[in-house]
Amino acid sequence: MRRHGLDEHILHGDHTEAVGERAARQFLEGAELPTAVVAFNDQCAIGVLTALGRAGVAVPGRVSVVGYDDDTLSRLSCFNLTTVSQGAREQARHAVTAAVERLDQDRTEPREVVLAPHLVVRGTTAEPS
Repeated sequence: MRRHGLDEHILHGDHTEAVGERAARQFLEGAELPTAVVAFNDQCAIGVLTALGRAGVAVPGRVSVVGYDDDTLSRLSCFNLTTVSQGAREQARHAVTAAVERLDQDRTEPREVVLAPHLVVRGTTAEPS
């Protein structure tokens, strides 16, 4: 963000919708809304969407919102959340394969598998206006 001349404002919390709502309320009480919010996970992003919607803030017209996880709620049409997918099915496949190798083939050496996340663009992001 700094490299692109963008301001950052980090709010700490947990992984719940309530924290996302609380963060959005803090933004709403501030002097100026951010153009975009990147949330810790989809649950927090849904909380942000909820609070912004209640306040009448257009998403993505005024604020873009992005989550992380690509969970089933993010795919619902009422949220249509842009998110980062970390390939949960592929993670599960690798985990099961590793467990089977340890149990059936006595593999003891650690193995690292790196999966590239990818952006799933849906309806909560747009160019800044």
